[in-house]
Formats: sequence, structure tokens, C-alpha cells
Amino acid sequence: MNGLRLRLADWGARFWAVAGAVSIRTKILGIVLSLMVILGLGVTLQVRILLVQILEDRLQQQSVSIARDLAARSTDLLLINDLYSLHQLLMDTLANNEDVRYAFILDPQGQVVAHTFGEGFPAQLAQANPCVGCDRQRTVALKTDEGLIWDTAVPIFEGRAGVARVGLSEQRLRETLAAVTTQLLVTTMAVAAVGVLAGGFLTWILTRPILALVEATQAVAQGDLSQRVRRWADDEIGELAEAFNEMTEQLAAAEQTRRERDRLRAQLLEKVISAQEEERKRIARELHDETGQALTSLLVGLRGLQEHCQSEEVVRRAESLRKVAAQTLESVHNLALELRPSVLDDLGLQAALERYMADFRRRHGVAVDLVARGFDRGRLPPPVETALYRIVQEGLTNVARHARASTASVLIERWPDRVRAIIEDDGLGFEAERILSSTQRLGLYGMQERVELLGGSFTIESRPGIGTSIFVEIPLKAPAQGQQQAASVAQSAPEGGRG
Repeated sequence: MNGLRLRLADWGARFWAVAGAVSIRTKILGIVLSLMVILGLGVTLQVRILLVQILEDRLQQQSVSIARDLAARSTDLLLINDLYSLHQLLMDTLANNEDVRYAFILDPQGQVVAHTFGEGFPAQLAQANPCVGCDRQRTVALKTDEGLIWDTAVPIFEGRAGVARVGLSEQRLRETLAAVTTQLLVTTMAVAAVGVLAGGFLTWILTRPILALVEATQAVAQGDLSQRVRRWADDEIGELAEAFNEMTEQLAAAEQTRRERDRLRAQLLEKVISAQEEERKRIARELHDETGQALTSLLVGLRGLQEHCQSEEVVRRAESLRKVAAQTLESVHNLALELRPSVLDDLGLQAALERYMADFRRRHGVAVDLVARGFDRGRLPPPVETALYRIVQEGLTNVARHARASTASVLIERWPDRVRAIIEDDGLGFEAERILSSTQRLGLYGMQERVELLGGSFTIESRPGIGTSIFVEIPLKAPAQGQQQAASVAQSAPEGGRG
């Protein structure tokens, strides 16, 4: 039982896999055609069965009627022994009834008196429906090479004068059944054709709004929220169309709200970054102009003190203080460059990165190389240069602080419509999804924000033990909103922390 259920379930699943793959129009037309064919075949079968019963009853009745008439008309001829007239009577009966296959007369002893068989009477036929001495008619169906023969035997003069036998063929009955069946099948096919045409028209009316809904849904899935569908009728499909229109209107309103929020957020981020950059420029300028000059003056004064002082202790202390001042001046200089490198504004991205990486190798001992391609076409837009410089700076700072890498590489390629940057290292690596989902990794989040503000893409690939790769791609022909935002974007210095 369980095996049968599993087989039935499997057959059902296979049938639905085939039937579910065709369109609604094909399903409806298939249902209409199937119902028409089943109805037509059912009606044809029922009519055929009913006609067989009716025609067989009428054939039996006709056989009995002809046999009784023959028995009644042959009584006097048998009594006077007029065999010629009796034979003529049998031939007239055969000629006047198309269904009569044969007719013959038996005497009371069962001997054939007259018959319609020209080439000799078949001896076995007399015993096929024995009725010698019977007092009522008897009808049997005989199987022959020509089909069924309804043989009726009627006693003549209550059997004392003999028996009249008549055989009626079913050939005309079968021809009539075949003609009626053919006509019913042709009618079924015609009705099925009309039904298919009507079903196709009704299916077209039914599926047209559904197909319109499908097309509109596909357009909405691609981001076109202006799609609306026409309400064809006040039925369930019309209500579905209204619900779809309401849904798209709500989605359009929600999308507009989201875009407005993104625009405000981008403007706020732009102002924050711009304020940070301006403040870093001011601090870098003050460090270079004021603090740097003050430390330089201090170094000059200490050197003058060393040259004019006679006390060895004072000279030694002045030398120590001069070294501290020189280190402080160098730190201030490096800090000013990190806040806003002047070479980036003067010579461009490639020169600024080469200088930064030379300083990076010297300070951190990590072998880092730079490959820059396509920069012979000229400089990049200032916002893009600043963004890429800050991203590379932040990425290498993370390598120095967290990756424990021995080598790192930076590749920057410029194309006519975009610029791509790849930062790779052979360090410890990390779980990228977990780190990116953490709200404490502000460095990586800041890098991503800078790229998205310029309309680009930011991707990190990393796993523990295999190093980290950062992929950045920024279009050089940004959308209108991105151009407005990028025109005044200034990127901040690295904020520390991996991510």
C-alpha cells in the first residue's frame, strides 16, 4: 500500500512538473478540449449502446413478423401440396425484405419442403433452431461468416403442418450504427473546434490582463516604479490590478523617501568630510608655518648657544635639547604631511603615493610596491585623487597596525571611464563579513563611505591566514548628484584601527 502511494505521488509530481510548465492559456484550452472530447465520446458511446438495443429489438420483432406472415400464407399451400407456389412465396419474401437472408419450410418430420438456397440447402441449418413439434415461435442468434443472423422459427397450423424459418442479417444494423457513430464523431470534432476557438478567445480575454500584470511586475523588479496596469473588468483580476497599482504607488513613495534620506545623509556626510578636511588643512598649515618655524628657531638658537658657550655641561645639554627639537620638528613635519600632503595638490596622486610609500617602508619595515597605469593621460579629478590617497593610506595603516604582513602591494589603473585600485597584503587576514558588520570598524566603514559618495564600489576579500585584498572602483563620469557631492568632497586622514 505504501509503495502504491509512493508511485501515485511520484506520477502526480511528474504530471504536475509537465502541466505546471505550460502557460495558463494552454491549460484552459487543454481543459476545454478535454471536456469536449470526453463529452463527445461519452455521448457517442451511450447513443451507440442505446441504438444497438433498439435496432436489435426491432430486428427481432421484424424477424418474428415476417416469419408469422410466411407461416400464415404457406398453410393452404402445404395442405394442397403446391410446392411451386410455396417456393415462389419464399422467393417473394426474400425479395421484398432487404434484411431477410434466407427462408425455408420444414414438414412435421423436420424435412425441408422448400427453401431459398439455390445451390443446395445447408444440412446443419435445420438443426440450428429446432422447432419441430413446438407450439410457439422461437428466435435465436446464429453466428456466421457474415455476422449474426437472427433465425426465427414459427409453427404452421400449430406445428401440425410444419415450421416456417426466416433468417434476418444484422448487416444493415451495423451499417446504420457505423453511420450514426461517424456522424456523432464528426459533430464532436466540430463542436470541439468551435469550443477551442471560443475557449481561445475567452482565454485571451482572461490572460491579457494577467500578462500585462506580469510585464509590469518584471518592470517593477528592474526598478521602474512608474508602471501602472489598466483595470480591464470589475472582477478578481481587476481588483488585483488595483492592488498592484496601489502597491507600486506606495513603493514609489517609499523609494522617493529613501532617496531623499540618502541625499540628506550624503549632504551631511559631505559637509562633515569637508569640515574635517578644512580643519586638517588649517592644522597642517599652522604646524608647518608656526610650530615648524618655532622649532626651527629653537634649533638655530641651540646651535648658537653651543657655539658661544664655554661650559661643556651646557654644550652637552644644548646638543641633547637640539636632538629632541630636531625629532619633534620631523614628527611635526610628518604629521602635517599626513594631515594634508602638499605634493598631492602639486604633483598628483602617483607622486604623492610614491612619496608616502617610501616613508611607509622606512618607518614600518614592510616591503610595499606601487604599480600605477594609465596616468599618462593626465591627472584625475581632485576629489577622486584625494579619495584614493586616503583609501590607500588607511589600507596601509591597517596593514602596519594589524596584519603583521611582510609584503604589500598597491595597483592603481586608470581607464577612460573609471579608475580601479587594489590593495593586497600577505598578513593574518580576518573574517570580512563579521568585521564589516561590526559598528566599531570605523576605518573600513569610512573607506566605503568615501567610495560610495563618488558613486563607486568597495569590496573586501579576506580570510584568516591568507591575507587581505581591497578592491575599489570609482567611475570618472559620475551621476549628477555624485558630481555635485564629489566636487567639494575632501577626504580625511586615516583614523586608525583595522576597519
